[in-house]
Amino acid sequence: MEGFRALPSVDQFLNGADGAGLVARHGRHAVREALRARLDEMRDAIRAGEAGQILAARLPRLIAADLEARARSRLRPMLNLTGTVLHTNLGRAILADEAVRAAVTAMANPLALEFDLESGGRGQRDDHLRGLLIELTGAEDATIVNNNAAAVLIALNTLAGTGPDRREALVSRGELIEIGGAFRMPDIMARAGAKLVEIGTTNRTHPRDYEDAITAATGVILKVHTSNYRIEGFTAEVAAPDLARIAKAAGVPLMNDLGAGSLVDLSHYGLRREPTVSEAVAEGADLVTFSGDKLLGGPQAGFIVGRRDLIQAINRNPLKRALRLDKIRIAALEATLKLYRDPDRLAERLPVLRMLARPAGEIAAQAARLAPRIDAILRPLGFAAAPCTCESQIGSGALPVDTIPSAGLRLTGTGGDAPDRLAAMLRGLAQPVIGHIRDGALILDLRCLQDDAALTNALAQL
Repeated sequence: MEGFRALPSVDQFLNGADGAGLVARHGRHAVREALRARLDEMRDAIRAGEAGQILAARLPRLIAADLEARARSRLRPMLNLTGTVLHTNLGRAILADEAVRAAVTAMANPLALEFDLESGGRGQRDDHLRGLLIELTGAEDATIVNNNAAAVLIALNTLAGTGPDRREALVSRGELIEIGGAFRMPDIMARAGAKLVEIGTTNRTHPRDYEDAITAATGVILKVHTSNYRIEGFTAEVAAPDLARIAKAAGVPLMNDLGAGSLVDLSHYGLRREPTVSEAVAEGADLVTFSGDKLLGGPQAGFIVGRRDLIQAINRNPLKRALRLDKIRIAALEATLKLYRDPDRLAERLPVLRMLARPAGEIAAQAARLAPRIDAILRPLGFAAAPCTCESQIGSGALPVDTIPSAGLRLTGTGGDAPDRLAAMLRGLAQPVIGHIRDGALILDLRCLQDDAALTNALAQL
């Protein structure tokens, strides 16, 4: 009984100094529930022979830790040192400062989202982005949905998925891709209502394969950019301009799904060229679909640009309302797209391009600068840090076999499980640090590290 008397009652704790401070931070209900749970555990511990006074002394600290853990968001900011710039699991593109400010303004204020300030009547939310997309791509018209999967879905549904009269969609067998999250092109076509017609073979498709497959039932020819894999060797595919001529001669729309969809020539930044949206439009595609949160560097969105009559038909599709964007992403996208009007400063202002364009020498100097500091933090824990070279990649399916020379830190320790143990420790930090394990070490690729202090401060919590 003496041990139990050392524990405070619920009211005693809540009305005391420790309890009052926690109540002010977390609310009375949350503190009371955490307190009751801990008191139950401590009573069991006392019955098992532990000292009540020692347990009571720990109580404020334990409850504070419980409440902090409960309040902590699972969406914690982290340091992406994986070497993958556009990491799908880590949220893909980091937004430009201009886009962040625009999103905050949109969150905090009413906006003229669907209100025409000139006429005082109802407006269209896509109008905030339509003009910019037309300007940057050379297309006749544009519309916007939730992501590129949604763009493909609604475009196919509009062109070929019309109830009992649904039509055929021609696509090369070599372009029936599957990307992350179990997104498979045949499945999305089926959900869109289109009848899939596979043509050619996995590695070779010729113009005659399309010409022979076109019938009165054909609703669309679909070209898919195989952005997340590449077939090499004995291969053949029909170039977009040739496919556009075949489609035009047959009176069938050509839809080109670019996936990542760059608005600029990446070779200007030392990367291999990817087809740009404006090139796809100029090559004759009637519709082009692409993402907003990959190479474009904005928030999640799917863009459809192309012929005005087809865009208008898509906007009349009932799915459009279900797939539309909210004001926050529209504001951030508008700010992001406006950065492309100043291509000379784009790499400075758009984080995705800035990270991709970082010279390897600059990153190597950062690794050499940080290595002794990180080593000093890790040595007492039984680990060591040294600079190393490594290879980065774009991620999110863009240029899947291409890597970018980079540099980082090679973290090692004793025992075969040292990299896994250290990786788990870094994941458990208040600001998690995520790297990748290679050749018996945990590698922290520094390409995406914008500030030295961000890493040293995070690891100091170890």
